[in-house]
This record gives sequence, C-alpha cells and structure tokens, in this order.
Amino acid sequence: MQKIILSIALLICNLTVAQHNIEINTTLERWHKAAADADFDAYFGLMTKDAVFIGTDPTENWTNTEFRTFAKPYFDKGKAWSFSTLERNIFAQDNDNTAWFDELLDTQMGICRGSGIIKKINGDWKIKHYVLSIAIPNENVAEITKLKKTFDTNLMQKLRASKD
Repeated sequence: MQKIILSIALLICNLTVAQHNIEINTTLERWHKAAADADFDAYFGLMTKDAVFIGTDPTENWTNTEFRTFAKPYFDKGKAWSFSTLERNIFAQDNDNTAWFDELLDTQMGICRGSGIIKKINGDWKIKHYVLSIAIPNENVAEITKLKKTFDTNLMQKLRASKD
C-alpha cells in the first residue's frame, strides 16, 4: 500500500512540474512574441517590477525601469527585436514559485543564449532576471577577443577605478 501511495505522490509531483514547465514555456514564448510585435505593454507586463535585464554589451545591466527607457524607442518605431526559440531547458520544483531556464535563440545577431529566473506571482509566471549573450564558437574566441581588446581594456580600467 505504501508503494502505491508513494507512486501516486510521485506522479502528482511530476504532473505539477510538467504543468509548471508548460506555463513557463508559454510565458517565455509570449514574451519573445511581444518583442517581435513591438508590444511594449505586453512585453514588460511579463516581467516583475524589480526585474533585471542583462544584455550582450558589458554595460547593459538594467533594472526594469532602465530597460524600459532603453527599449521604448525601439518599441515606438514598431520594431523591437525578434528572437525565436531553438532549444529551451526549464528547471522547476514542485510547489515552488521560482524556476530557472536557459535557451538558445535564433536572433538578428545569430545564435544567442538566454538564461533567467522566472517567478510565479498572483498565479502568473513573470520574468525576474534575464541574461542575453551572444554564443561564440570556441574556435572563434581568439579572433573575438582580439576584436574587443581595446573596449575591454578601457572598461576594465574604468570599473577598477570606480572600486577605489
């Protein structure tokens, strides 16, 4: 009897996690579509008020308010950005309102990687933290490192000086 009860409990847990994954996947797809459709309200409505967005440039570490300010002109022009999902992994636990994910995206920059934290608030999943990075094949790292050397050196000097 205990084995049956344990099996049923595990099945319920697995179904809950699967339902979370479906809801999270749907939220992320809606978020990317809102950007492609330049729907500012829908896009930012899928983020928490205290969300953080980290972009591909090392200076892009924005609060929700800062990211809204950056993004608004793109959305106002009717063309933000268009990312389509190539692959996504979602990690959620049963009875937990926080999950994390990573995804490979087809973008205007080629393949990018997104990763983040998503939180269930008042029954809806909202993006709390998102990191976007350009995926660089290992065989191209040396040439990319060379291309960005001056920028990186200058930014590192600036950041180190601000710590003093």
